[in-house]
Amino acid sequence: MAEIIQRDGTWTFDGETLRLVPGRDKNVSLLRKSLGELAVPLAALAGIAFEQGKKTGRLRLRLRDGADPLLQAAGGKLGEAEDPYQLSVESDRYGVAEYVVDEVRNALLIEQVPPASCDSYLLPGPSVPLSVSAGDGTASFDGEHIRLEWNWKTEEAKSASGTRMLALADVAAVEWQPAVGLENGYLRFTVRHSPTKAPPKYDPNSVELWGFKKDPLMALVAAAVQVRLPHPAGAPGPAESAEAPAALAAAGAPAPAPAEDDHDALLRRLRELGELHKAGILTDEEFSLAKQAILKRM
Repeated sequence: MAEIIQRDGTWTFDGETLRLVPGRDKNVSLLRKSLGELAVPLAALAGIAFEQGKKTGRLRLRLRDGADPLLQAAGGKLGEAEDPYQLSVESDRYGVAEYVVDEVRNALLIEQVPPASCDSYLLPGPSVPLSVSAGDGTASFDGEHIRLEWNWKTEEAKSASGTRMLALADVAAVEWQPAVGLENGYLRFTVRHSPTKAPPKYDPNSVELWGFKKDPLMALVAAAVQVRLPHPAGAPGPAESAEAPAALAAAGAPAPAPAEDDHDALLRRLRELGELHKAGILTDEEFSLAKQAILKRM
């Protein structure tokens, strides 16, 4: 097992799952603390890297496209402080960080995890019920219904109709946009058969965001809804298919054991790695690390 403990958080890898626990330091973002512990299956990873600095370094995870509903809903717009897949590392723990990187890379090579996009979510998304107050309203989601309540800062044209209730079955898409510069952000729900071009300030299916501390938490609401919508690649989300891996993980069921996790399979993988090395696809270092990892398992 590989583990690194920092004020920013703790990452633990057991060969199959990378557990990310946010730290309690005051510099840890509200979004990461609210999201809590993440269990990232190896199959969801596309890569891992460690960047050294003079005083602190940074571990970065790269997930496969379509694996995580939070990243899908955020659309690459999460700030560095809010990104749960980054960890600040103090200089005296650089060696530990590099060891974690080697262990994860070895496992990716051995298990031959494809870097291609996923056609179903491999993470379950934020837990529900969930309620966030930010901008001009409060967005609540219980897994089936979205509730939008307005405050005194809401435009009268939007608040006049009162609290907005949306059934998940009526939602075609969800979009989260953070405030950037002079541009306000928003959490917007696209309702089937009811398109609108109204700006978030006047759209009764949107919460307008102004860039305050709690605004990023609206991304959690977006992710909780996103995971229950059809996957962008066409496969059903975990809420629509009881057989989806992410749904099994969310329910606490163990993942199926690899069919080839035996001595003969490991020997075949050794031969495959040797062929990749001879062909120049793997460097000497990559081949040596992968070979050592397989021999440990034998």
